Amino acid sequence: MLLPSNPVASARPRAAAVAAILFAGVCAAASIGKLPPALPALRAEFDLSLVQASWLVSVFQIAGLALGVFGGLLADRFGPRRTMSAGLALLTIASGAGAVSDSAGGLRLLRALESAGFLLTVLPGPSLVRRLVAPGALSAVLGGWSCYMPTGMSAMMVATPALLGAGGWRLAWLMGAALAAIACAGVLALVPADEPRPAGAQGAAALARATLATPGAWLLALCFGLYAGQFITVFSFLPTVYQAAGISAATAGLLSALGVAVNVVGNLAAGLLLGRGVGRTRLIATASAVMAVCAVAAFAPALPFGWRYAAAVLLSAAGGMIPGTLFATAPRVAPHPGAVATTTGLMQQGSALGQFVLPPVAAAVASGPGGWPAAAGVLAACAVANLVVAGWVGRAAAPTR
Repeated sequence: MLLPSNPVASARPRAAAVAAILFAGVCAAASIGKLPPALPALRAEFDLSLVQASWLVSVFQIAGLALGVFGGLLADRFGPRRTMSAGLALLTIASGAGAVSDSAGGLRLLRALESAGFLLTVLPGPSLVRRLVAPGALSAVLGGWSCYMPTGMSAMMVATPALLGAGGWRLAWLMGAALAAIACAGVLALVPADEPRPAGAQGAAALARATLATPGAWLLALCFGLYAGQFITVFSFLPTVYQAAGISAATAGLLSALGVAVNVVGNLAAGLLLGRGVGRTRLIATASAVMAVCAVAAFAPALPFGWRYAAAVLLSAAGGMIPGTLFATAPRVAPHPGAVATTTGLMQQGSALGQFVLPPVAAAVASGPGGWPAAAGVLAACAVANLVVAGWVGRAAAPTR
């Protein structure tokens, strides 16, 4: 699976390097997972409404909205290892500072800085993996890379209720800082240094122009945005919805975390199915159809709680096929191998837009007379839109690159 061509690095160090890269993504995603279980405590401490609290979710996407392509350019221009380690260092600083924040405004600002660290950490991932993994195994390993979000997010969602009990939400922020610091040390110690840029390699402006002129890159961004907005909205507010229904904070956090964790199933399945020749259109369309139905069922008051929770779990499991497919498609759609991180940056920018817009919209709708069932209709509409996008993505990835 790992490339044997480098005489300096044997298969074992390469495996350790891939593990360090995956662990870095997981630790970056933990910075997202610490927030949902802590939202009720943050609302109480800072006297926030549901819509005001939703901006703590959305502000994490500021860097992705502003710097998605630019972050990818940094990785392609200055080296993916250097960029990833800088992102982890920024996550460490911002999360640590957030632990001593004394206002909601200050915490929002530090969440925006965390979002920059998150972006710089995850954008170089596919490029680093591509350097270390044989082409025949790349789809499967990139499917594994796409698991960083549900793995890190769910693990932190499980841990945060205990941290809340031991030291409040500030302890969860300190834990996030410690995880990022450990991951940074792992990347610096285990991942090979960035290779020198080849003579005549494109500069940042040329990389940006090539990527922005590639329709397939925009389609990946659109698809990722529609998916990510649904996913983050459901699982950011699920603990709040469950606690409002009388479920304890620990149980609500655990149920939500398990729902996030099963997203890994879809991520891994996408890599395996792509390797066996299943089409991208079929994978994305199937996942989107399931998400549309499950979004409605997960918030349907007429259904028993068990059925509603099962719908949320199925939404996550099926939806995982979308990022798994998109990350594996990015190297195929990129205008050339030197623009993979920039293409992933545009894709991440689409994801950030979806995650920035949809939580406040859903919270505003849920605060109205229709409640969460009405908000679920907004989520289902996004899933239906992705049914259309699925066909476009399949056609864009069809040529052999």
